[in-house]
Amino acid sequence: MKFHSLKQRFEPYSDVLVFMLTLLAANYFWKFTFSGDEMGDQVTWLGIDVTAPFEWMACHIASAVYRLVSLCRETAFMPDAHTIRFSNGVGSTIVWGCSGFKQMFIWFWLVVTVRNLPSAISRQKSPVTNDKSSSLPCGEGRGGGSSLWLHKLWYIPVGWVCCYAFNILRIFLICLLIENHPTWFHPLHDYFFKYLFYGMLFLMWVVFIEKIRPMRETDSN
Repeated sequence: MKFHSLKQRFEPYSDVLVFMLTLLAANYFWKFTFSGDEMGDQVTWLGIDVTAPFEWMACHIASAVYRLVSLCRETAFMPDAHTIRFSNGVGSTIVWGCSGFKQMFIWFWLVVTVRNLPSAISRQKSPVTNDKSSSLPCGEGRGGGSSLWLHKLWYIPVGWVCCYAFNILRIFLICLLIENHPTWFHPLHDYFFKYLFYGMLFLMWVVFIEKIRPMRETDSN
């Protein structure tokens, strides 16, 4: 009885708990299985050389960002395939860690681990949206697993596209801001845009949980 009561008490927060655990697990899995030097001359996964895709993406992002920067700054140039530099000597090098693959990997698991709604659950006040909804009758949500997975199949690539676009925007803004303020690089790169990136992942996850998953559960009945 105590376990059942405890489970009911934490049920409204279960999605957020799964999100947090998945975020931590995916982040640490990446951290302990991928390794590479700062310049990305070699990137390995469990000892296997996976440099090629990271090298390609880093060069691609550097080229895309340079084209955007060139629209705003005539002083920008590329001394090599990875570096964007300004005439005052300030510049930024796009390495394998700037590829955005890590965030795409984390996003994949954040969506995959979204659970189907139980067959019977009183949906209390949501800790994410503070929205109250009426209790679902017994049996609601049954048969909705396949439709939920179909939505995951299209929403995961949508998230990848958002990660790709945000990553380019992030590096573009960093390049512009550090031209005249080079000391801003580490606060912007290591803190502000890093956590803004994860904030975007959270918001996209909330949209899926609150708007897409409930819609499919309703349609499945």
